[in-house]
Amino acid sequence: MSGSGITPPGFGLDGRVAIVTGASSGLGAAVARGLAGLGARVALVARRPERLAGLATEIAGCAVVSDLSDPQQLGTVVPAVVEQLGPPEILINAAGNRFGTAAAECESLADIHSTLNLNLVAPMLLAQAVFPHMRTVGRGSIVQISSISGRVGIPGIPQASYAASKAGLSGLTTELAVQWARHSIRVNTVAPGFFRSEITDSLYDSERGGSYLRRNIPLPQEGTAEDIVGAVLWLAGDASRYVTGQTIAVDGGWTAR
Repeated sequence: MSGSGITPPGFGLDGRVAIVTGASSGLGAAVARGLAGLGARVALVARRPERLAGLATEIAGCAVVSDLSDPQQLGTVVPAVVEQLGPPEILINAAGNRFGTAAAECESLADIHSTLNLNLVAPMLLAQAVFPHMRTVGRGSIVQISSISGRVGIPGIPQASYAASKAGLSGLTTELAVQWARHSIRVNTVAPGFFRSEITDSLYDSERGGSYLRRNIPLPQEGTAEDIVGAVLWLAGDASRYVTGQTIAVDGGWTAR
């Protein structure tokens, strides 16, 4: 929003129903607040009800508790949102995790399945679930939250299946974008680099980790969840109405080196 409090043209989301997964903390919660601030009615999806409840009250949204790695629970998400808020026009797939820290040659099959199911299969199933509602409304925006690890290897951080799942989101994005363009449904991906969060605090706060990040990130300031939110909000609304099938890195210049 501008300093005058007036939302610039194309950024307003008044009355649009948005679903945000992984909304109980971190980037998902920040995106949910941003969408609500632009007038969207936001459904918050995550596993932990106690974390969702406070945010739902704060932004006048609704909480939908679901473990997205369980297809049966996932299947109840969109019907619950439609019942409580109406047909969704925005889907932000922010839920994701890295299971295990083993080198590629040692990753267990269980960890590989868990990573792919949550990071790639769940976003596709949710996209399928919102599709008929977006088609009926006549527009829609789906934004996948990926990672620069889907584009480049990160030395010292073994995450083969995680990287594969995030690269897969970009492939899913381009295919859905082309298939669903005739319905005015846009599909894009935001690929964050390193930013300060609960998961990365220890990396930022250690001398070795901080030095590693400063050497590899061209921009001098530390990244935050809010730095990612702006790109997501742009893609969610009409300001980006001619943008689809893209993966946009928000990484302080990491992948530009």
